[in-house]
Formats: sequence, structure tokens, C-alpha cells
Amino acid sequence: MTQPHVIVLGNEKGGAGKSTLAIHIVTGLLHAGRSVAIIDLDLRQRSMQRFFTNRLAWLAANNQQLPQPFMPDMGDGKALAKGGTVEQIAAFERAFDEAVAAGVDAILIDTPGGDTAVSNAAHARADQIVTPMNDSFVDFDLLGEVDPVTLDLLKPSIYSESVWEARKVRAISQGRNATIDWLVVTNRLAVAEARNRKRLEERMNKLAKRVGFRVGPGLRDRVIYRELFPFGLTVADLSNDIRPVAVSLAHVAARQELRNLMKAMGLEQALAPLDVAA
Repeated sequence: MTQPHVIVLGNEKGGAGKSTLAIHIVTGLLHAGRSVAIIDLDLRQRSMQRFFTNRLAWLAANNQQLPQPFMPDMGDGKALAKGGTVEQIAAFERAFDEAVAAGVDAILIDTPGGDTAVSNAAHARADQIVTPMNDSFVDFDLLGEVDPVTLDLLKPSIYSESVWEARKVRAISQGRNATIDWLVVTNRLAVAEARNRKRLEERMNKLAKRVGFRVGPGLRDRVIYRELFPFGLTVADLSNDIRPVAVSLAHVAARQELRNLMKAMGLEQALAPLDVAA
């Protein structure tokens, strides 16, 4: 059996936009004709899983069809969140094995904001880690430490060390040639240029060379991403038949952002042009 491509959305800080990126990557893959399984390890909130549950309800209510990911059963998330580490990892491994057995092309795993054993287990399974961060030194602090006076890069920080550990675990279990591609994307950018963005980008590029990640484009802070979430839809789903909100040129730009993200990940995608005139 061909092994699926495993994508982990990871960042130990909450609020960076992991779930927003996750749902857009999944829908981008689905519209490219890929079969995708999703595993939501944010056991209490489960934003990604709720998104695709909403998607089913909206499509049924509006007599429409769109591709849907495979969702292996992990059980009651809140009960698991209250349970022990062994129980959580066992549930994750059962769901992962179920996804592999389903023969999907890709498995996308959304992880919680924090250092947890089940998140570490997911990272060690990754072929690719995608880490969103806001254009802020608050978020950068999880990746690298900077001098408080000069802002010079000092050393990798806690999340970089976690990814390094995941790479070691993968190399031990699958051989020295087994690698994890790590892509860090600056997410939720304001449309206006931030004053500190250039300084942050310089430190990002230095750290990328030091710890081995690539820097890619994320998604701007656009209203359309929030507008479509309750329906279980993304800009990839909009068409002449499916447009629960009015379509504008801003939505075309949002779809191009998704294309750029998928390209940076090295994943093929095929989003049809969005007709704003109709």
C-alpha cells in the first residue's frame, strides 16, 4: 500500500491560525482530486473537525455537493482531553492507522497550542510540518531567541527544539534518509505593511538556515475566511452555484493566496478561476 503524505500543522502557541490553514490546505487538496483524511488533536476545541461537520450540514440543507475528507473516529474529544497521555496517544494511533488503511493520498493533522505528548507523537509521523506564525516577535520567540538590546538572533527556541526531536525520532524509526520538510509561513498578516516586518523577516531567514526550515507565504487576515467558516466552506469552494456571500475581487486575491501556499508546500492544486462578474 502506498503510504499517504502526512502533513502536521504545528505551533506550540495558540492563536497563530493553525486550524485556518488546516481547513484551507484540506479543501485545496480535495479540489485537486486528492483523497484526504483529517485528525484533529485539539481535543477540546476541534475547530477543524467542526468545520467539516458544518460543511456536511450546509451542503445537505442547500442540496449541493462538494468533496469531503475522511474523518477517522477518535472518540469523545472532551473525554480524551480529561484522560491520560496513554489513552490519548492510543486514540491517535488508532485514527492514524484507520486513515492509512482507507488508502487516502494525504493525512492532515491539526495539533493543539502547547507541548503535549500526543502532539509530539504526531510530529514524529510527519512528512511535512507547516508552522504558522503572526508577524510578531511574540510568535517568533517560540522559534528563536533574540538579544533584547540588538535583536540579534541568539539561538533556536523551544518549538524549534521540538521539531529537531521529531526529526531524530523519525530518523531512528525510518532510517537516516527519512526527512521532515518544515515550512514556516507568516500568517494573518494585516494588509498594511507592519513596521517590524522587515526586521522579523531578517531573523526568520537567519534562523531558517540554522535549524533547517523553509519560509513560505501564509494567509492574510481577511474577512472572507471568517465569513465562510460557519458554513464549512473556503474560497476554494466558491463557484457560480456555491456562494453564500457576495463574491468580490478580494475573494479572487484570497484564492490566489491559497494557490501560493499550496505551491510553497510543493502540493499540486487545481482551483478553477473564480468568476466575480456572475
